[in-house]
Amino acid sequence: MLKLNASYSKKVPAGEEYSSQSYHASVEVELPDGLTQDQLQTRIHETFDLVRNSVEAELHGKSPANYGGRPAAGAPRNGSQRSRSGVRQNEAPASPKQLSYLLDLARQRGITPQQIAARFQVPDIQHLTRQQCSDQIDEWRAA
Repeated sequence: MLKLNASYSKKVPAGEEYSSQSYHASVEVELPDGLTQDQLQTRIHETFDLVRNSVEAELHGKSPANYGGRPAAGAPRNGSQRSRSGVRQNEAPASPKQLSYLLDLARQRGITPQQIAARFQVPDIQHLTRQQCSDQIDEWRAA
């Protein structure tokens, strides 16, 4: 088992002279043994994109689920239960762990991240909600 650590940091001016704000995100994922060099490079790229997009979404005051102007998700299954941030739980962004597992299952089936994004009509898989990701994982596991 390999471990991949992806981090992204960005400093921006904070309004006062010589001051700045720093934004940082880091994620660690486990990768299966036996990946080819191309598969490993793809996983590194996808993981880094996920971390970078999360920092950029924070920087621009948007949640990752809404970064890039994604339309709101459909009605949640469990009513209108909301988290402390006011986002419906089923509309919350998919977790890095969910996305990693979804990508593993997709690779096993020869499905690209772009095909997954197209199915859910989002710009890229980082815009999937927890519910969308969960539904796709459940569908593939049942098959």
